[in-house]
Amino acid sequence: MLKKERQAYIVHQVNLHNKVLSASLSTEIDVSEDTIRRDLQELAEEGKLIKVHGGALSHAFNDITYPSKKVYSQDNKKIIAAKAVKLIKDGMFVLTGGGTTINELARALPVSLSATFISGSIPAIVEYMHHPNIEVIVIGDKLSKNSKITLGADALSRIKSLKPDLCFLGINSIDVKHGITDNDWDVVHLKQAMIKAAKKVVLLSISEKVNSVQPIKVCDLCDIDMLITELDANDPIFKPYIEAGINVT
Repeated sequence: MLKKERQAYIVHQVNLHNKVLSASLSTEIDVSEDTIRRDLQELAEEGKLIKVHGGALSHAFNDITYPSKKVYSQDNKKIIAAKAVKLIKDGMFVLTGGGTTINELARALPVSLSATFISGSIPAIVEYMHHPNIEVIVIGDKLSKNSKITLGADALSRIKSLKPDLCFLGINSIDVKHGITDNDWDVVHLKQAMIKAAKKVVLLSISEKVNSVQPIKVCDLCDIDMLITELDANDPIFKPYIEAGINVT
């Protein structure tokens, strides 16, 4: 793979998954980690990503609020948000994770909706604060500067004490064999606690992440209730997921 092709692949993976690990990129592209680190440094200097220890972040994922020009596949994420909003009813307690699709969900909430939203995602909390009829409960006290979400024992303890009606999670990857996977150990622990706590778990994901795998397992397909993407549920890509018992919309 030529350098230009390699760096284009890296930028695409950063945009798609919000965060990438140097070790994973090295394996995927079959080059040394030193080569990946040099690529990340060059791409960071060009303003295409944010280089961090062990990998890189997308600019959109790193911002407190997401500038439209920086959000990857934003139109598709708005379609997903519009579908997800229909599940939320007045009086519900809704637990949400972080990520750009969750942020679009927060922006899409009807002004008339009266519900309680629980989150440790700083960008999502900022959006909920702008809503006139939404009550906001913030979980956790240890903040991850990279993911802009609260982590640690306090966040996990608070989540375990909840029984929300709905849990909306943005995901990095989903695959029939490997289930839901991610690339951030701390975030995985948080998502696992959220999945166990909620009465109903809804995954929000652009279709490009379907049939992909990340290094760390979050849960099996049987642990989630619904998958929402921008595509029609009858798309052939979803057949094995529907057969596995997932409600796709």
